Amino acid sequence: MTMTREEQKAHREARRLVALARDLTEDEKDTVAEHWQESSSVTNKLDGAHFTPLGLASDLRFHVVGTRIIDLCAGVGRLAYAARELYTRRWEGLPPREIVCVEKNPDYVAVGRKLMPEARWIVADVLTMDAEELGLGEFDTAIANPPFGPRVERHGAGPRYRGDRFEFHVIDRAATLARQGAFIIPQQSAPFEHSGRPLFQHRPSEQYARFHRETGLTLGENIGIDTSYHGYRWRGVSPTVEIVTADFTDPASGLLPAPRSAFRGSPAPASDENVV
Repeated sequence: MTMTREEQKAHREARRLVALARDLTEDEKDTVAEHWQESSSVTNKLDGAHFTPLGLASDLRFHVVGTRIIDLCAGVGRLAYAARELYTRRWEGLPPREIVCVEKNPDYVAVGRKLMPEARWIVADVLTMDAEELGLGEFDTAIANPPFGPRVERHGAGPRYRGDRFEFHVIDRAATLARQGAFIIPQQSAPFEHSGRPLFQHRPSEQYARFHRETGLTLGENIGIDTSYHGYRWRGVSPTVEIVTADFTDPASGLLPAPRSAFRGSPAPASDENVV
């Protein structure tokens, strides 16, 4: 995707802010979050990296519960940035959320650390990282807008799922880390159609049926969010997506046991690290 002149100017300003030696103001962070272009990384198309529109990230936050949040395939952290609910929690007298962001592209992580220096940023592949060695602990909610489909290059797998859909591998992995989850996935991978459709209908796809069969996980509906409202805000792509939810603690889900190596260790203090 070629950036327009206005997009180039806005991205240049975002780069200038990221390069500053001081912490950014909230307004400056908003500028970076809105205008940093994923296409500035030459591998974004190969990696399937397309940043979530901020409005859609704000909608997904209604399904974020608890204090400990992990953002998988975080990019520059747009989902986590919205999930902070900074002003709402301050108004309600709640402590700031503890956020961990996992992203394999170090260029994106450098931007993310400027957006959320209070978060723990880990440079790693979510499918191959050792959660126990990293001391990640258990999270209240896992969130992700993972790369979509069978063509995304993958070096690892979820503990149970054996299909070719990258998004399902990430959700399978999330089930070993958190009690609940909220994810943005292609409509054809969801068990329902709502966004951009005149009527809601359950429509489990063959791909979803395999995911459910191999993992025991059930993906649920959201609060009625039509993601097509944000369709024009994607850059370089125009996917039809749904927000799906998961309760990883629900005994009715029939969650199949994951290999021991996939499970969590003890919480560790916030820090930045690179994982090979």
